[in-house]
This record gives sequence, structure tokens and C-alpha cells, in this order.
Amino acid sequence: MHLLDLLPILLIGLAIFGPKTLQSLARSTGKGVGQAKTVKDKLMAELPVQEISKLSEHIPQVPMNSRQAVQMLLQTSTPATTTESAPKGQAASAKEA
Repeated sequence: MHLLDLLPILLIGLAIFGPKTLQSLARSTGKGVGQAKTVKDKLMAELPVQEISKLSEHIPQVPMNSRQAVQMLLQTSTPATTTESAPKGQAASAKEA
């Protein structure tokens, strides 16, 4: 948001509420934002971020569209087919020898 976008809003607020009320509203808003930042910082300091990141590795991703779903299915099915086909290929080459 640019300063020019805020200018009409501030002028309307000044006309409706007056300068003293607008000043107290701005001060209260600033204090509220400061308190919210403090609470957020305390919460982030208490969260076990390393444990959450370890847990998130075990949670499968949710596909956002059909293309991602197909890609995820192909990725999960590819290793299973290659591990199954490897012994068969080795068995076939052992029979030929």
C-alpha cells in the first residue's frame, strides 16, 4: 500500500473523528500491533521448530492439481516397479548363462 492510497483514508478519518480521536486511534492501533508482535515472538521461541520439521518430512504432500497428483503417483510407483523387475531380470540372465 502506498502513501497516496492512505491519504484519502486519513483525510476522511480526520473529517469524521477529528484530530484528537484520530491520534488516539492511531496510538491504540500501534500498541495493539506491538503486542501482537510480542506474542508472536514468544510463541515462535517456544515452538519446537526442529521437531516440527522432522514431523513434516513424514507427512505426505497434498497435490494442488491433477498434474501434481499424477506426478506423485508416478514417483511412488516407479521405485516399486524397478525393484520388482530387477530380480526378474537377474533371474532371466542367470537362466541364459
